[in-house]
Amino acid sequence: QVQLAESGGGLVQAGGSLRLSCAAAGRIDSISIMGWFRQAPGKQRDWVTTITNGGTTSYADSVKARFSIPRDSKNTVYLQMNTLKPEDTAVYYCFAQSNIGTYWGQGTQVTVST
Repeated sequence: QVQLAESGGGLVQAGGSLRLSCAAAGRIDSISIMGWFRQAPGKQRDWVTTITNGGTTSYADSVKARFSIPRDSKNTVYLQMNTLKPEDTAVYYCFAQSNIGTYWGQGTQVTVST
């Protein structure tokens, strides 16, 4: 099993920055990819970004050049969000893909005001 703990959500003005954290515990040796999804009210959960064990990153077009996914260890990744827009408002979910399953964090709310 893998457990994911997120933190760092909150309220920020448009144009501001916010950093989310995701710490994995348990069978972290089984994880191959970590990343983030987000879900706005009334919408489906959308992919935001991923990072592989080898450090390869990918980003959705809507966040490219504004968001990044730094990692300081195999079990902790961040979502650095810059130049935030009101349309970035959503619940952000960390996920980890491993050879024993896909795991999700509990979600953290990010609200961007105009």
